[in-house]
Amino acid sequence: MSIRTIAKDLYRLRREVEQLEKEIRTVPVEKQEEVKTRLRKQRAELERVQRMLDGAKEKPAYRIPR
Repeated sequence: MSIRTIAKDLYRLRREVEQLEKEIRTVPVEKQEEVKTRLRKQRAELERVQRMLDGAKEKPAYRIPR
């Protein structure tokens, strides 16, 4: 997967997390738990993609000059 694709996914996930955070404030109490569950899953996915992008940007150990 290219860095560009990962970055696009990261941007999309950030927007979705922001949307869910706003939705929690406006949704009725009985539906908040459902939104919180979706938000928790999206945040986990966001962190996973962020780690993936950070790993892609690092130089491999064998390429670092001594």
